[in-house]
Amino acid sequence: MIINTGGRTDTVQYYSEWLLRRFAEGYVLVRNPRYPQLVTRYDLVPDKVDCVVFCSKDYRPILPRLHEVTDRFASYFFYTITAYGRDIEPGVPPIEAGVQTLKELSAQVGRQRVAWRYDPVLLTEKYTVARHLATFEAMARQLAPFVDRCIFSFVELYRKLAVNMPELRPVPPAARRELAAGMGAVAAKYGLPLQTCATDEDLSAFGIRSAGCMTLETLGRANGVVFKDRVHRGMRAGCRCIETRDIGAYDSCPNGCRYCYANTDARLAQHNYCFHDPASPLLLGRLEPGDEVHRADQRPFAITARLDDPVLPGF
Repeated sequence: MIINTGGRTDTVQYYSEWLLRRFAEGYVLVRNPRYPQLVTRYDLVPDKVDCVVFCSKDYRPILPRLHEVTDRFASYFFYTITAYGRDIEPGVPPIEAGVQTLKELSAQVGRQRVAWRYDPVLLTEKYTVARHLATFEAMARQLAPFVDRCIFSFVELYRKLAVNMPELRPVPPAARRELAAGMGAVAAKYGLPLQTCATDEDLSAFGIRSAGCMTLETLGRANGVVFKDRVHRGMRAGCRCIETRDIGAYDSCPNGCRYCYANTDARLAQHNYCFHDPASPLLLGRLEPGDEVHRADQRPFAITARLDDPVLPGF
């Protein structure tokens, strides 16, 4: 089983103490988003967890103790750094701070375990195609030596974005091609593998791959193991990623990113954050009368081989 710590909320940035305690105690409880009275228990132990996937916009809170997880588990890290400021991402550190922290993360876990997400790409009067291309190049110049690859996607126009971001503009086909051509050229210039996420759009003419972010091949290569092929459906339409089990909760990320799919409303997320108890096995609150706790079926992905010479951190 692949455990995802950051699909529903930025667990690393805001809940690091809780996350580390869960791995130390060896289990976590997760409420079903649709049926909250149903609770799943996942054992967080090496013989039940094949890999731990992290996704965050600020790894500073966990870096000093990250080894408590990486010493025991295979791992992979997605670091989201975009062109946006606090007008779009109110709780996210400035670009310069994110770049520096990514370099520190890469030095600790190895560049082969770190992917940079420039995601999502959206357009407003302020964030134009030209601004994206200039910012992307400035960041790629610094980050290329420290990451395995870069992943991007064009923003999906969820209905709630009409309320949260009324200034958002569609990304028409001509703008998509211009962005793809420019980003592809930058990536080639700095030797940075570039791919899209969750789309069937063919951008190969610009040197951009269409591939899954979290595949067993990617996770295995980063950690020096080979996993047996497994049929899967992806996480959503156009997705080629292996299924994971997320231990976070929706509507709990205080970052307040206005394009966020995981928060219904930033104020609700701030409200729910008040119910967090680092000592609880649940991210928010505690077990209540009437809750039904079920143990997850955690059959591991069989390992067919172990690479003789896994890539070591720093190489």
